[in-house]
Amino acid sequence: MDAFVDTLIQLLTDWGYFGLFVSALLAGSIVPFSSELVLAALVKLGLNPTLCILSAALGNTVGGMTCYYMGRLGRIDWIEKYFKVKQEKVERMQRFLQGKGALMAFFAFLPFVGEAIAIALGFMRSNLVLTTTSMFAGKLLRYVAMLWALQGALTAIG
Repeated sequence: MDAFVDTLIQLLTDWGYFGLFVSALLAGSIVPFSSELVLAALVKLGLNPTLCILSAALGNTVGGMTCYYMGRLGRIDWIEKYFKVKQEKVERMQRFLQGKGALMAFFAFLPFVGEAIAIALGFMRSNLVLTTTSMFAGKLLRYVAMLWALQGALTAIG
């Protein structure tokens, strides 16, 4: 499995910005994938960090919106089967999000609960434009912080 992941990361890195977009889309949806590795490799190869961050944030937002639309379909059996998110977790997230609205999509970048947030917002039929904008802002700031920390670590090492 590690060889497959390494090959996939190499392929996505070879595709440049589009490969980063695809890796982030996969990571933002139900596929467990690390777009951070592709981002780090591309920046290290000399691609523009700003364009890398934008590609990653856009791809991750599109991936997150797949979770939103699965929730919007309202098919809990699909969500449990394909997203591996239990109905109880979605219901708990809906109760938490009640009254907070689409701005909570900002936190869809969080591990473990990000998918549940997006799914619950879809169930709740939150405002599409506000949800997408909030989700993009959160994911953008996450990639900026991640790249900043990564560059700081690389500077300290070498």
